[in-house]
Amino acid sequence: MSGVRLFIRGLVQGVGFRPYVWRLASELGLNGWVRNEGAGVSVAVDGAQQAEFQRRLPLEMPAQARIDAIEQSACTVDASGFDILDSVAGEMASAIGADGALCPACAAEVCDPGNRRWRYPFTTCTHCGPRYTVSAGLPYDRSRTSLAPFALCPACASEYRDPVDRRFHAETTCCPACGPQLRLLGEDGRAVDGDPLAETLARLQAGQIVAIKGLGGFHLACDARNPEALATLRERKMREAKPFAVMGLNPASLTGVAQLDAPAVALLAGPAAPIVLCRKGAQELYGVAPGLGELGVMFPSTPLHLLLWHEAAGRPAGKAWMDAPAGLLLVMTSANPQGEPLVIGNDEARERLRGIADAFLLHDRDIVVRCDDSVVRAGAVGPTFIRRSRGHVPLPIPLAKGGPTVLALGGHLKNTICVFKGQQAFLSQHVGSLDNAASIAFLEETVAHLLSILDVRPDLVAHDLHPDDAAGQLAVQLAGQWGVPALAIPHHHAHLAAICAEHGSNTPVIGLAIDGVGMGPDGGAWGGELLRLDGAGCVRLGHLRPLALPGGDRAAREPWRMGVSALHAAGLGYRVGGWLSQRHPCHEGGSLLTMLARRLRSPETSSLGRWFDAAAGLLGLCSSMSYEGQAAMLLEAQALAQGPVAPIAGGYQLSADGRVLDFTPLVLPLLDCRDPALGAAQFHATVAAGLAAWLLAAVDRENCREIVVGGGCAMNAVLMAALRDALAEAGLSLREARQAPPNDGGLALGQAWVARAIFKEGKHVSGDTGAGR
Repeated sequence: MSGVRLFIRGLVQGVGFRPYVWRLASELGLNGWVRNEGAGVSVAVDGAQQAEFQRRLPLEMPAQARIDAIEQSACTVDASGFDILDSVAGEMASAIGADGALCPACAAEVCDPGNRRWRYPFTTCTHCGPRYTVSAGLPYDRSRTSLAPFALCPACASEYRDPVDRRFHAETTCCPACGPQLRLLGEDGRAVDGDPLAETLARLQAGQIVAIKGLGGFHLACDARNPEALATLRERKMREAKPFAVMGLNPASLTGVAQLDAPAVALLAGPAAPIVLCRKGAQELYGVAPGLGELGVMFPSTPLHLLLWHEAAGRPAGKAWMDAPAGLLLVMTSANPQGEPLVIGNDEARERLRGIADAFLLHDRDIVVRCDDSVVRAGAVGPTFIRRSRGHVPLPIPLAKGGPTVLALGGHLKNTICVFKGQQAFLSQHVGSLDNAASIAFLEETVAHLLSILDVRPDLVAHDLHPDDAAGQLAVQLAGQWGVPALAIPHHHAHLAAICAEHGSNTPVIGLAIDGVGMGPDGGAWGGELLRLDGAGCVRLGHLRPLALPGGDRAAREPWRMGVSALHAAGLGYRVGGWLSQRHPCHEGGSLLTMLARRLRSPETSSLGRWFDAAAGLLGLCSSMSYEGQAAMLLEAQALAQGPVAPIAGGYQLSADGRVLDFTPLVLPLLDCRDPALGAAQFHATVAAGLAAWLLAAVDRENCREIVVGGGCAMNAVLMAALRDALAEAGLSLREARQAPPNDGGLALGQAWVARAIFKEGKHVSGDTGAGR
């Protein structure tokens, strides 16, 4: 046997890998074949240049491809020339590719009047277009996508069969003669005469709201420069103040409304094409992101979106217009009314978006998997996910070690799920908060789809510790069906474990888990925790001094209540009346002070998030929140506007044993501060200094220098920058979430990591379903 058989695992399906192998082998005069299999791509080659083939194979592959492993064996190659064979089924370990933004070559075609794809909104090739959102399973072939009903015309079939064409085996390829079609419906559901793109643009420019079917779901779009249209969208969607994202053609078009640096532009123009959070520019888009210091921006990621700008530019020929400033800016917000899952179906859109959208831009290419836009913040130390979804899912996160297959169900807010298979972690798209039956059904749908495309049945199921959590209840139910253990993982342990998972940590770490709330092993409301992780073990080394929640969960939605609580904790209850009359005149604090004094309906929490709420309340920035995290985001925006300042001297206190960190000394300076921006900046600086001192004391006490920081508060760019600087001055660095969000969107990754560690150490996995509770 003179030939060699290569079995290639990784992201090698749906990214032009087989055509690439064909071209390389043909160039080198090799005989053999290449084909897709469930677990990857199989290649057989024979010839004098096979060693050169193996050398070049990982060096010249398509940009979206990734090789994780190559298994090699000797074989006999019975072939003359090199062929691409039909796919075969098998163990499904290969990843389906993520949806990719429109590539330059396809963009040029849709803007070329002489090309048969001129103005065709579903133009794709092996380098771009939908993958995950149109795929029902592996192997990745057209027959398993929502393009299956669209038989290729002779011209497209010729491209598909031509190895030198970039559409060689491009499973989503199509054209106006054989592919999906666009149509515009009015509010009454009747077809609108005329060109759908031209009519859509006209309606947007007239101030209407249009539901636009994208890759992973519908957007609700309106003119971002039209305050009346924005006010109407907010009223209809019942979204009082939560920020919207804005789509602009290019960096030049966003100049003035957003500050785009090189890392941000690289993210925006990359294949994932996420929403990127950037500092606002001098020109405010009224009503888009009220009170915030950042604006979420995005570029057109599909031909359909690009063609709206092409229409606005007068349908120019060529690509030069794509680099010129364009006045059109569109709000593009997820079409998920009342917090329910993203709308994906045409009939569903007309039903669920009735009364919100004035028109519907539809097409007949089905969305198989709903998948919201990813949201990323570019930073000096690398991007941070706010939401990891379209463009990144289902790309796996590499793990340092293998182990049993684990399904983790995540938490109640910002839900995602995660499957550990071998040395890969597959984190799902954003599911969202599990506040309604539709969202729970989406969670169940996501579990079934992810397990199906990975062809696995879990050995373990992990979930949050809270007994009333819908994801946890589903986890126990599924574990019972499969006869496997269900492990309840403490919330903050999972936050830090997620960072350990992506960084491949196998030594003890000291970590800060800082967020709004999560149940601790003692049943308490945790959220400001100093922990030591060592494998499956997690020890609480310390916590923030607790604050009371007057009125319970209501206090987490009304920062003025947390302001009263902070004043009471600092012995300044006598100043509540005067403060409220100045900062929150619609509220009266006497009853809350009575509750706090008598400890009635005022449970305590160690949450750092509630301290952010208290600070926002004390400074008069927010009385009642209309969306989760609003008070902290307004506080961060003020600090960002002020710029770096020194911490307040004596603004925090560590207990004698270094285990309890107390921020009540901050209350009086904030109460007396008349400049909210300065007070916000001082709050951030002082909290960062206190957290750093807390960590340094633990490092010395525990003789452990590996530090991780996670949780929702770790999304605060001002806080994290100050904390990094403070630790760097002491010669320490910290590990942060980079491949998953630090908030609850990454919780499932940590749950799965802990579950594997428990299994490895033989703890709590031999009993009945529900072990580990």
